Amino acid sequence: MTGEDGRIGSEELRSHQWYGTDGLRSFSHRARTRQLGYLPEEHLGKPVIAILNTWSDINPCHVHLRDRAQAVKRGVWQAGGFPLEFPVSTLSETFQKPTPMLYRNMLAMETEELLRSYPVDGAVLMGGCDKSTPALLMGAASVDLPTVFVPAGPMLPGHWRNEVLGSGTDMWKYWDDKRAGLIGDCEMGELENGLARSPGHCMTMGTASTLTAAAEALGVTVPGASSIPAVDSGHDRMAAQSGLRIVELVWRQRKLSSILTAEAYEDAVATVLALGGSTNAVIHLIAMAGRSGVKLTLDDFDRIARTVPVLANLRPGGAYLMEDFHFAGGLPGFLARLTDVLHLDRPTVSYDTLREQLDGALVHNSDVIRERDNPLAEEGGVAVLRGNLCPDGAVIKHIAAEPELLRHTGPAVVFDDYKEMQRTINDPALALTPDHVLVLRNAGPKGGPGMPEYGMLPIPDYLLKQGVRDMVRISDARMSGTSYGACVLHIAPESYVGGPLALVRTGDLITLDVEARLLHLDVPDEELERRRAAWTPPATRYERGYGALYHDQITQADTGCDFAFLARQGEVPDPYAG
Repeated sequence: MTGEDGRIGSEELRSHQWYGTDGLRSFSHRARTRQLGYLPEEHLGKPVIAILNTWSDINPCHVHLRDRAQAVKRGVWQAGGFPLEFPVSTLSETFQKPTPMLYRNMLAMETEELLRSYPVDGAVLMGGCDKSTPALLMGAASVDLPTVFVPAGPMLPGHWRNEVLGSGTDMWKYWDDKRAGLIGDCEMGELENGLARSPGHCMTMGTASTLTAAAEALGVTVPGASSIPAVDSGHDRMAAQSGLRIVELVWRQRKLSSILTAEAYEDAVATVLALGGSTNAVIHLIAMAGRSGVKLTLDDFDRIARTVPVLANLRPGGAYLMEDFHFAGGLPGFLARLTDVLHLDRPTVSYDTLREQLDGALVHNSDVIRERDNPLAEEGGVAVLRGNLCPDGAVIKHIAAEPELLRHTGPAVVFDDYKEMQRTINDPALALTPDHVLVLRNAGPKGGPGMPEYGMLPIPDYLLKQGVRDMVRISDARMSGTSYGACVLHIAPESYVGGPLALVRTGDLITLDVEARLLHLDVPDEELERRRAAWTPPATRYERGYGALYHDQITQADTGCDFAFLARQGEVPDPYAG
């Protein structure tokens, strides 16, 4: 029974079903725990805490999480809990092909089923690289145990000669410099050694930092966790603090559903937009909200974008990096400048209200975290577009584009897939000019497959050599949060399933008008209908395996790219452990 202090008794722990009864199964569970080397007094009657660790040898963003798991365990032991570490899928943005987005839902399934099927009372989730944060939280939301998220943390700033480098963002920049003939192989070799110089995820406001910031804004991390550099000793302390906190959450039965409310998701959207964060957050937050039973739409993003300024002066849209942001006040200081648009009376894992959590938060550098009267941009950093080319929506990170391209009409040059684009983009016969609109199709959820980050289409070498660094580019793909440019993304429905993008032909005029939130194909409806009648669906990419499951169940970008059978609401019973 729940005590006067709001704490449950040990017999109400979920793990009690496995360990605390008089039956044969419970005897077996206790015997096998002795086999693991644990004494009865180490675990019986204590909260069992699952530590889900996405560490691996080939994930540089998470390579330090093996050590951080020990700090989490330290905190759990100190608080009187019993920690158990579980290895789960690692989603390495750097190495996994065709894209880790193909496997986000697999990690979400693994998280859900692991937490449901083992004697677990609460969970600490360890991730940070782009897809791991939403995947872990999606799975955990579907189980609804007390949960704390431990962000992997950004890597140290990169360095090359006298330049401070931002991973991803400066990779694109200097690669284009090489293609333009401005630097050579020697410089690229030096850049290769200086771009990413410690464990941790990208230290720009790319997708990783955007999603871990969103997790902190949602209230599922301890305060300030999302910006602590991965190799800072404060990161170790944060991990231990998370271990301490999860045990208290179990005793008080503060489940994840009490944290992940509709108000929390609105605040996460406002945070992402005010950070000038990654467009990928649109897909992930919609999917995460769906798992929490909260309906979040593209229209919510556009509505909230009009109410918040961009206050984070962070690359790729600004000047600084995540370590600067951390020491300028981190997310607590940042949110303290947005209190008028936040829901301050909702709970977090550390406080009864967000208001309490932000009490006393300060900003120490107002160039990194801007004042409200000196924003980097007047409106949030992502715009949602509509029009006959994207009836279910598209997005653009307009603060990272050349301003003169935000209202543009030009002739399309169409590439049917990414490989074709790679083969032909530098062909002078295409006669591309800065006014052309580059169009890539068959790169969406099914067409990619997995909706790879192809959306920052390369500018032809011969235009780079003329000084052209941005063009309007349109696709049903995603792009890295570290990327930049006038790139229209996430066109829905995608071309692979017969969306209007499949009907565009080279030479068609396309109009982009960000202020009007418009993306329009200047082709008569009658002609589009003729083209649609002549269109034939492409062949299915997968005949078996996970890829076939993915193809059958994946939803479109505007609804979060979750699996249909996972996104729908419905009860899943706890297993019988007796």
